[in-house]
Amino acid sequence: MKIQEIFGMSLSSLAVNKLRSILTMSGITIGVFSVIGVMTTVSALRGSIESGLNILGSNAFQFQKFPSGFSSGGENRRKYQLRRNITLEQGQRYQRLMEGIAEVVSLELYDFTPAQAVYQNRKTTPDQTFGGGNQHYLAANQYAIETGRNFTEGDVELARPLCVIGQGVAKKLFPAETPIGKTIKVRGRAYMVIGLLAERGTSFGQSQDDIIIVPVSRFQMEFGNERQSLNIATQALSQEVYNETIDKAITAMRIARGLKPEDENDFELFSNESLIASFAKVADAVAAGSFVISGIALLAAGVGIMNIMLVSVTERTKEIGIRKSIGARKISILTQFLIEAVAISLAGGLVGILLGVAAGNGLAVWMKASIIFPWLWAAIGLLVCSGIGVGFGFYPAWKAASLDPIEALRYE
Repeated sequence: MKIQEIFGMSLSSLAVNKLRSILTMSGITIGVFSVIGVMTTVSALRGSIESGLNILGSNAFQFQKFPSGFSSGGENRRKYQLRRNITLEQGQRYQRLMEGIAEVVSLELYDFTPAQAVYQNRKTTPDQTFGGGNQHYLAANQYAIETGRNFTEGDVELARPLCVIGQGVAKKLFPAETPIGKTIKVRGRAYMVIGLLAERGTSFGQSQDDIIIVPVSRFQMEFGNERQSLNIATQALSQEVYNETIDKAITAMRIARGLKPEDENDFELFSNESLIASFAKVADAVAAGSFVISGIALLAAGVGIMNIMLVSVTERTKEIGIRKSIGARKISILTQFLIEAVAISLAGGLVGILLGVAAGNGLAVWMKASIIFPWLWAAIGLLVCSGIGVGFGFYPAWKAASLDPIEALRYE
């Protein structure tokens, strides 16, 4: 028989039992969907991770009290919670020690409570990022001034009631006028707008333009409490002296914190690379979990394919006997049943890939990441499905091809 005839007979046999074929391929669909969906999401996020987590600028690192991704329920939580806060005085001393060593030393203070800004009868939504920074805050966090000016060293030293605002705040409070020189209120305190930040867009679904920053000294004076700890972002002069700058910065931070030589560091250092590495670990763990789940689903689906194909062989025993009695070769019977098994597996795989890509990209769009099609994983998925079809379909196909034509003709 010609190969196209074998293909035609195989597909015709599957079409006769549509419901059974669909139910069999659904197991493959679920397994492939779980992998492709997760890997599409992870790949889309990886594609935008450098811009999304590159929050410190180039050649930059940051000191803070807690490690990156710290959770109050994590291991060693009491160790970190008992640490002393990094105070503004310590940050200012560190800044003096780093003069001539680092290009940028940004002192940042937040209380992580969303705020609402008010101007005359207009208000923003009560979810604005509100915090304090010094004259290096914008450079360290990759913001730029569109109109107006940045803080000066004098603004910070004198704790002047000034602020710079993002485009999101400006659009809500000043839809038809310039914000420069206007006075807004945040948490009942008045600040004059001296700068409007250039638009940053969103990162992981969160706007970077709904932000209000005041001098860090003013923020501490008006909203400071014992729970606040300063973040210190430092930018090296160049990539060549990056590691050397980190070493000197750690020494300066230890001095600013008043640590003795035998004391261990009571602060954490992280960089863009460490943030990306942390995300990569989470992504790898999620991917590994999806592989385990999908592996179990695909194994169960493979057993289902073998079971259905054995049932099909039993139901078509007489048909096989007739075909063999009129000259059908063993290889033709074997190929026909293998094609049926592979067709079921590939059909389920294709549906799983399409659903997985749609679901993964839907989640990526919701998180403001780029849309991608994971060609490599789709190809791997099709190869795996083909392997499942051949592997689990071979025994039923071999059994069908090995039937004795006389015994098959007598089968009822």
